[in-house]
Amino acid sequence: MRYPLIIAVLIGLTAPIVGTYLVQKRLSLLGDGLGHVALTGVAVGWLVGAWISASPQDLLAIPGALVASVVGAVVIEIVREVGHTSRDVALAILFYGGIAGGVVIIQLAGGGSQSLMGYLFGSLATVTSTDLVIAVVLAVIVMVVGIGLSRVLYTVTGDEEFARASGLPVRAMNILIAVIAALTVTLAMRIVGALMVSALMIVPVAAAQSVVVGFTRTMRTAMAIAVVCSLGGLVLTAYVDLPPGGVIVLLTIAFYVLGLVIRPVVQRLRGRGAAGTGGGAQEPDRHLSTHHRHL
Repeated sequence: MRYPLIIAVLIGLTAPIVGTYLVQKRLSLLGDGLGHVALTGVAVGWLVGAWISASPQDLLAIPGALVASVVGAVVIEIVREVGHTSRDVALAILFYGGIAGGVVIIQLAGGGSQSLMGYLFGSLATVTSTDLVIAVVLAVIVMVVGIGLSRVLYTVTGDEEFARASGLPVRAMNILIAVIAALTVTLAMRIVGALMVSALMIVPVAAAQSVVVGFTRTMRTAMAIAVVCSLGGLVLTAYVDLPPGGVIVLLTIAFYVLGLVIRPVVQRLRGRGAAGTGGGAQEPDRHLSTHHRHL
């Protein structure tokens, strides 16, 4: 459990960072598309491993997923901008092409669709020390980029036209966001699974938005929720024979539902706080407007 627990913490820290930008950019399904493309990379890595007689045969599966998802992330941004293709069409192409390529290529590698199950839904038994090293490197890159460039990325995802007018490299930043999303997909694939990693990017952010206000607060709260859910889901599946990815995602959804339940209470408390602090401030405005009317 040591390696999966460490990777779970890294997933909890990095997935909401990327997810906050994707939600801001209204591109919540990008992680799903990249997850499907990553399956093609897994199958290609499996095929290359079979050709070179690697042991184990899926030794190159994660590196293959990394390359495929990064290439897919860059391609989708270029196609969307240069080809004027809408985001949903480009994502649909990623969905169907990725899953179809993975199934076909894994068959060529001598395996079957069952060989992809651990990558589709996550598996604790397949985590190795190599996976841990890759996860640490990817997590550091995602956190450095996602937090270090937060002001620039926030501006680009919030208003592209304003960002262009300000002289920011919008295309490069869009590609960068897609790339760190691809890195996060690869990082989370072993534990959460390619089909559900997008949920860990988006749902904690949605849950955080229901109880806090502000970009930075949302990101930090989402990171805390994701870490708790990742660790809690992993510990639970250590004692109960359940897929870790599914349990982790269900826990994040439970947090989201909890946020919806307590949201009216939070809004009421905010309203009382604003009334308590703003009542005195409203009086000068009222007198000022009366003064203007007399003038």
